[in-house]
Amino acid sequence: MASLFETDIKNLKGVGNKTALLFENMNIKTIGDLIKFYPRSYDEWSEPVNPEEACIKKGSCIKIKITRKYLPIKLKEGKVLYKLLALSEDLKVIDIIFFNSKYLADKLKVGKKYLIKGNLSKRLDKYEIVAPKIKEPEDSLNIYPIYSPTRGITSGKIALLVKNALSLVRDSIYDSLPSEILNNYQLCSLACAYENIHFPKDKTFLKLARNRIIFEEFFLYHLSVKSIKGSAREKTNINISKDFSEEFYSFLPFKVTPAQRRVIRECMEDMSLSGLSMNRLLQGDVGSGKTVIASALAYSTAKNGYQAVLMAPTELLARQHYETLCGFLSCSDLNLELIHGSMKNREKKKAQENIAEGKSNIIVGTHALFSEKTLFKNLGLIVTDEQHRFGVKQRGKLVNKGNHPHVLVMSATPIPRSLALIMYGDLDVSILDQVLPGRQKIETHHIPTSKRLRMFSFLKELINSGGQIYIVCASIEEGQGNILDIEAYRKMLLSEGFSANLLEVLHGKMSPLEKQRAMQSFIEGSIKILLSTTVIEVGIDVPNANAIVIENAERFGISQLHQLRGRVGRGNKKSYCILVSDSCSKDSVRRFSAMVNSTDGFFLSEEDLKIRGPGDFFGSNQHGVPNISIPTTYEDISIIYKAQCSANEVIKSGKLMSDLKFKSVRDKLDSLKFSDAALGFETNKVVF
Repeated sequence: MASLFETDIKNLKGVGNKTALLFENMNIKTIGDLIKFYPRSYDEWSEPVNPEEACIKKGSCIKIKITRKYLPIKLKEGKVLYKLLALSEDLKVIDIIFFNSKYLADKLKVGKKYLIKGNLSKRLDKYEIVAPKIKEPEDSLNIYPIYSPTRGITSGKIALLVKNALSLVRDSIYDSLPSEILNNYQLCSLACAYENIHFPKDKTFLKLARNRIIFEEFFLYHLSVKSIKGSAREKTNINISKDFSEEFYSFLPFKVTPAQRRVIRECMEDMSLSGLSMNRLLQGDVGSGKTVIASALAYSTAKNGYQAVLMAPTELLARQHYETLCGFLSCSDLNLELIHGSMKNREKKKAQENIAEGKSNIIVGTHALFSEKTLFKNLGLIVTDEQHRFGVKQRGKLVNKGNHPHVLVMSATPIPRSLALIMYGDLDVSILDQVLPGRQKIETHHIPTSKRLRMFSFLKELINSGGQIYIVCASIEEGQGNILDIEAYRKMLLSEGFSANLLEVLHGKMSPLEKQRAMQSFIEGSIKILLSTTVIEVGIDVPNANAIVIENAERFGISQLHQLRGRVGRGNKKSYCILVSDSCSKDSVRRFSAMVNSTDGFFLSEEDLKIRGPGDFFGSNQHGVPNISIPTTYEDISIIYKAQCSANEVIKSGKLMSDLKFKSVRDKLDSLKFSDAALGFETNKVVF
């Protein structure tokens, strides 16, 4: 099977050089790649109904016979109308209409029977349907695949080529999973799965195929994560024997919340009582006060004679954490260190010396912490903020610089509770579910672009009242369809009377120094509008900012919209979030409605899961492990959980590396190319 699957797609019947190039742009280079290019959805044909019923149940199937073809009619603007007359089985008259589709009109022959499907309407004594889907009555397939097309390759052509590919490899497909796993989890063979994921016999076979492929992809995913992470909790001699939390609280100019105290207590128990290294995930909504948790744990770690590290994905966030900790701990005798990539060599070398000699008790840094030159004297605790923005291997590099240090990973993007234990089954989970006192409730609105000028008037009023505003664009440069880029938006703001002196731009292509200057101007209040990409999604805290506008809001998932919204509402001013979009797609409408009606990050994450499916929360979002290629839905969580359980059982049994039955699994794992995360962070991408 391997040789056939790895055969260049140019060798497949129907694929020429031009088609091969189009496929290459979709990252489909081999016959195996094409077979694993799964349908994004399906077109289901039910049993035929009569026209009266089809008018009520839109999209129903009707059996008809073509009785007449009319001459084409030329319309204005060069359009051509093709009209055919048909009779249903109960002799109802149906007009079938196509615009500029001579091919489809010619395909239907007078006197022949067909099945048609579409939106049927009734006019007086007869029915009409425009551009229906057509099926031959003798075609036994009732569920048709719909693929994500690209320019030059339609979904229909992809289906034809997939059929050719399957016919070529059908007799040489073997199962990569041992029979005991197939039997235990009632999974069909791989050959059956490939056939029915593309061309299902019926809904039952489609479900079997999906379960098999989803199970295998997530089974390999979990094995991959385990192979990179190793054992979740290991024995450690790092014992944080004394809890200095109360002493830390006394430094703060505010009272910690009961939820913060609970989480700190959970972490301190892990670090002091078990004799095992802490490996804990902290989930906290926007504004729940995760930095206080990190600071308290770092303080107790340092007071017990160990070094603590707080790792952030961006220099902006690292600087902010460093300044916050310096403020919290100004009365203590601890030494804090900041290290990041854009420091001058002399400064960085000095920081690395302080860290290596143990002079620095608490270290805040970015990816510079992964450098081979950054060594620790006695690393006791690692806290990773916005953990999803670091690769699995990257986090492992830092852990390996200590002797089984305690680890806390923090996420401000709540993961659905139904997925948290699956994604992070090797971590203990703490939930910070209490918003800090004083956080403003953010009023959220969705508006079309036609109301943008009214919005500008509202923004001017906010500025005149002393407020500051974020405006987020989905693109830095033009050339992405109807997406407003930053420069075009800046010109529009100036043309609408906003002062250039009060406006600053911020995006990922700017140098760290330029970003710092822009942010500093916004923090100090010398500018009133920060026009930005999603670099402001994480880590910017400006209490005076009381409005955020998100343009092309349809380009963002719920969780990212919620993260962006969290940049405002941090002071005492009434705050607003305005989502600007003309999108009327079902998913966009659901996202906008959820955002307008809720500010609960955990509720919104569940809504996001229902819209996107669980597959988007894995793979590309955990750098260094295989991507999940099959589209998944909310209903697939149970099979994903079974895959995780099976992977855990295999690892515990020790069979993975020794049993011949798992050779195919080992071969697949070996063939996966683990790519570590790019240093820094990604923009315009929904990630967890």
